[in-house]
This record gives sequence, structure tokens and C-alpha cells, in this order.
Amino acid sequence: MTVITDKNRQTAAKLLTQLTLDEKIDMIHGNGLFQTKGVLRMGIPPLKMSDGPMGVRQEFSQEAWEGIYRDRDCATYLPCGSALASTWNPNLAFKQGQVLGQEARGRGKDIILGPSVNIKRCPLSGRNFEYLSEDPYLTEQMSLPYIKGVQESDVAACIKHFAANSQETDRLMVDESISERALREIYLPVFKTAVRDGGVLSLMGAYNLVNGERCCESVTLLDNILREEWGFNGVVISDWGGVFRTKESAEVSLDIEMSVSSNFDDYKFARPLKKAIETGKIPRETVDKKVFHILCLMDALHMLPSANSDRRTDMCEPVRKVGSYSTPEHRMAALDIARESIILLKNNNSLLPLKPNQIDRLLVIGANADRTHSQGGGSAEIKSLYEVSPLLGLCGLLGGQTEVTYLPGYEVGESHRQDQSWQAESLNDGTAGQDLATGSSLASRQLADEAVAQAAKCSHVLFIGGLDHDYDCEGVDRKSMNLPYGQDALIERLLEVNSRTILAFVGGSPVAMPWEDKAHAIVWSWYGGCEAGTALAEVLLGRINPSGHLPETFPLETQDCPAVSIGTFGEKRQVAYSEDIYVGYRYYESNHVPVRFCFGHGLTYTHFEYSDLDVSTDSRAADLTFSVTNTGEMAGFALPQVYLSLRATGEDRPEKELKKFTKIYLRPGQRQDIHLVLSKNQALRYWSLKSGRYEIAPEASVFVGESVQDIRLSAEIK
Repeated sequence: MTVITDKNRQTAAKLLTQLTLDEKIDMIHGNGLFQTKGVLRMGIPPLKMSDGPMGVRQEFSQEAWEGIYRDRDCATYLPCGSALASTWNPNLAFKQGQVLGQEARGRGKDIILGPSVNIKRCPLSGRNFEYLSEDPYLTEQMSLPYIKGVQESDVAACIKHFAANSQETDRLMVDESISERALREIYLPVFKTAVRDGGVLSLMGAYNLVNGERCCESVTLLDNILREEWGFNGVVISDWGGVFRTKESAEVSLDIEMSVSSNFDDYKFARPLKKAIETGKIPRETVDKKVFHILCLMDALHMLPSANSDRRTDMCEPVRKVGSYSTPEHRMAALDIARESIILLKNNNSLLPLKPNQIDRLLVIGANADRTHSQGGGSAEIKSLYEVSPLLGLCGLLGGQTEVTYLPGYEVGESHRQDQSWQAESLNDGTAGQDLATGSSLASRQLADEAVAQAAKCSHVLFIGGLDHDYDCEGVDRKSMNLPYGQDALIERLLEVNSRTILAFVGGSPVAMPWEDKAHAIVWSWYGGCEAGTALAEVLLGRINPSGHLPETFPLETQDCPAVSIGTFGEKRQVAYSEDIYVGYRYYESNHVPVRFCFGHGLTYTHFEYSDLDVSTDSRAADLTFSVTNTGEMAGFALPQVYLSLRATGEDRPEKELKKFTKIYLRPGQRQDIHLVLSKNQALRYWSLKSGRYEIAPEASVFVGESVQDIRLSAEIK
């Protein structure tokens, strides 16, 4: 994995002395929409960047949001962050990072703008599909291998958005009031882990304000915490258009200003900064520090002349690694991740899997059955070589032996803002999303009537609905958790005429599901990449045993969410994180609030039995041993999750907090002994309201189970 070394720092220091002020200024702001300017006379190249966490984005003109190639920039469309987190498999996170790093190098990029790691505070946030989880530990454990995978290929990962970028409404101006305890326990840990343990080479500052400070001007976040406390030595990049004032941003540890317009010389770190230096308002050393960080990064990535002049003796190749993109191997990796991301939420009477040899005719209803999602969602969009829809996946696997009838069931509008005008417009003012269709039009009623009539006559009915990137999208938040396009009403009607209707969904964030108690089988999938439809079909038809588990809670309704019921969300100018550390399941479990589906929930086509928990402790760690047995008839993955309840702290604490998990594959009848070690310094640590620093809880209750509510074993740590 690429890291910044003393040798890199020596090279950077030497080069820095040879640069003019103009050359230094050119290196710290965008000279293209996705690159800085190099120094030709010194052999210093531009620093080239690309979105995003789901694949390398298409090539744009450097001066306008216009694609410049027809198909040579097609990339592998990878599963979204929510899908990746649902695998609960760090090995797959590493694999996704590897693919991103290799494809970024193959496309000539130096920095990939990901992973996106903001905590999912509310189900309505427009970019939740990009993010991983509501839980900081799961977010850490999935982002860390992702970063290491990316940086294997001489490409820098850029973790984003620092910090607490939790809503799109008024995203440029909203000031988030967050307690020190919530910052230290919920919103900052993943960034700290990425810096300290992941060696992440770059970081993106967020648009929003935190406690009165703009994130790209924040002395608290960028100087005191990131640089001084955590020791970050990489490059800090602004979000595109996230710099508002020259002096305030220049004086903190922000290294590069990027934006969405082509007036590059007018960027705050361009002519305005040069003028401030020449008039003595800002010292030259301020720019030197920024350029030093950039040169260190470049040398670590083998971009500078001193590195490229060092040739291997065998093949005379440059030291910098060579990448590749849109390869069959990368597409297979996308399929592997998608397979483990799909979540079986409900399966009464073993309605799933479907048995193809018993199905003469399958009626498929729902727009998401025949819809693809790669080219939407904002900066996470991907120009994919192909994308398998669920309908194509099903037809391909059923092999012509089953008649598949497809009916849309409801009307949707044109998808996903295909032009790039949203890039600049999104900086005007993020707003709450609008309902594009309600399902009440004459055309929608006719489509629904036809679907219901056919469902009443068919033995096997599969509804595939959910969300799309008109709702899961950068720049807007959703208005509610209800399904769009009249889907809830249609589902009610389908279940009324055919109670065995199987419900499958594609989406990026939780939905309300008011009809859940009437449904027998519910499958949830996310934006699963180029092979999403294949993976969903394999799960529905029993070729793959589902093993995904929820990385976030599905509440009954929006009002149950603590960001709404206790704090504020989606407001303009000021948002209060009054729920403090009680985010997601920490709130629901501690306050006994019923939910639709709990954090960590996920069923399989088999069953697992847990037994023989033993806990032994010493001054530094707690050792947990227990056994898991596959008591069903199908091989599959078990996901033991370990939660702690910190005791005897003298302060209010959540009822349960995730501290460990492991994913194991067991054949029918197979038993496996599990050994997990909990470091007391990590697992029992909390931010004390009394002392204003981290403390260690003297004791804790231990819970082991398949979700935060499905607890199989318990013990005590003292």
C-alpha cells in the first residue's frame, strides 16, 4: 500500500525550493474541472482526480461538464456504499477498493474521490445510497480495507466528506450544532481510523458548517483534530465549490481548492490568494505548506521526475503501477459484491426461493424490474459498459422454460437528469425532493388495474419496485419514506388479490412499508452495480443463499427517526443534532421504539444455532468464544454480531453498540468455533461528559446475535 515516507518528504522539500510563487499557486487550485496545473519545466504533472465511490466517472472536458468520449471511458459500475456495507464482508470492501484503484490508474487518474463515509443520520438524506452505515464501527471496518485496496495501485483514496455531511438541503450553508461527544463517538471515528490505521492519502472537506465553522475553514476540524491530534500528512481537498473566503480557507490545513466552474484564475486560491500574499495579508509559508503536502503525495504515487527516472533493470518500466479498466475480472468482482449485498427481510412459509421447475409462468410487475441506475444520483453516476436489469437477470437464468410476463404496474418519468447541468445548479441551493409522480394519473391507474387483474390469475407473482435516482440523488433530500409513483397503493392491491406475491426492491435508502404485515416475502437490494440484476435473480431462484444484513435501521415512519423526533433534519441554515450519540439503532434500542426491520437484520435460506459463549478477560482484552452451527439444509453465511452495553459509567449510554462481527460460511450440519478478541481500550472506550475526554468503562454486558434484536447469547465483562 502506498504511504508517504521520509524519502517522499525529502524530495518534496527539495522541489519546493525551486518553484516560483506563480507555479505554487497553480498547484493548489483547479486548472480543470478535475485537475490542478502541473509545472512543465520541472516535470511536475497535473494532479488528476475522478469521482467516485461506485466507479471511475466518465471523462469531461476540462472547462465544461460535457463528455468527450463515446465509449472508451466506460468503467465498471460497482455496487453503491449501502450495498457494500450490507455484505458485512471487509474482504469484499478490499476487493472493491482494488477494482477502483486499478481502474483509476487505467484511466490515468491520481486520486479517486471515495470512499463516502458520512454517517446515515436520517433515512431521507439524498446521498445515503453512497454512504455505508448508521453505525461508526461498521463504517470503519468497511472503509478501511476499501482505502487499502485503492492505494495498492499508486492511486490515492480521498475519504469524504469531512465532516458530518448528513443532509443535502441547504448543503452549502447549513450549520450543524453537534456535541463533542457525538462528534467523537459517531461522526469522526471513521476519519480517524482512515488516517491512523488506513494511511489514507487525501481527504475532502465538506460543504456544511459544524458548530459555526465552515468545514473548509475549520481550525477545529482541519488543524486541531486532523493535522495535530491525528497526525494526518496527506492532502486536503475542498468539495467542489466548498471554498467561500480566501483568507479563512488559506490559513487552515486545506491544500487544494476545486470547484464546478471554468473561471479557474478567479478561484479563491488563485489570483485572490496571490494578491493577499503580495500585499502581506497572508505569509508565503502558507502556500509552501500546501504545495509541500501535494508534492509529498505526488512522490508517494511515483508521479515526480525523481521517481520516474528510477527504472527497473529487467523491463525498464516506470516504477508507477499500470492499471486496467472495464475488464471481465472487475465485472466478476462487482457480481461477487452484489451477491452478498442482497437482504432477505422476510420469508414466511419459505415462499422463497422460487423453484423454476415448478413455475410455468412468472408475472413480473414493477418499473424497477426493467430499469437501470448507473447514470444517475449525481457525482456517483457511472458510464457503465452495461448493466443487467432484474428482468434481464431473471429471463437469462430461467432459460426459456418459464414464460415471463412483464407489466410496469405504474408510470415513472424520464430518469435521472441525463444532462450535466445539475453540477453547477446543485451549488445554488439544495432542497427537499419533489414527488415526480404520485400514481394518480389516468395512465398509472390503467397500468395498475392491468397488473392487479393479471396478478389475480397468476400463481407466481413477483413485484420489483423501490426507488431510483430521482429520489436517491445528490443535491436533494427525500420528502418522505413513502414509495413514489403510487407503489404503496399498488402493493396493497396486489397482496389483496394474491397474498403470495413476492416483493423485491431496488433502492438506496429505507422506505416505510405500511403493508409489511400482509406480505410473506420481502427482498431488499440496493444499486448493485453492473451485475445487480444477475445477483438478484440468483437469490430469488435459490442459486445463491442470501447473506446481506441491514447496515441501517428501517424505521416504521420518518417521525420515529431521532434526527426528526429529537433533533432537526432538512432545515435551512441551522440543524440541531439534539439526539447526540443516539443515532439509528442506538436510539431505537435504548428507547424501545419499534422499527420495521432492525439494524443487522438479514435472513437466509438456512438456519444457524449459537451456543457455548465463554468470556475471559485480562487487563487489556476480553476473549469471546462461542460456536455456530448450520442446522438447515443449505450452505450459507452466518453473521455473528457482538454488541456491548457499557455499564457503571455514571453517564447515560446506549443500550447496545456494535463492537465486533465476523462472517463465516458453513455447510449443512457444520459447526464452527468462533474466537473474537475485544480490546478494552477500544471496545469499552467512550467520550465522557464529565471529564471531557475518553474514558474506559469498568464493565459491560455482551450480546451475541444475528442482529441487534436477534440476540442468541449474552455474558458480562468485569
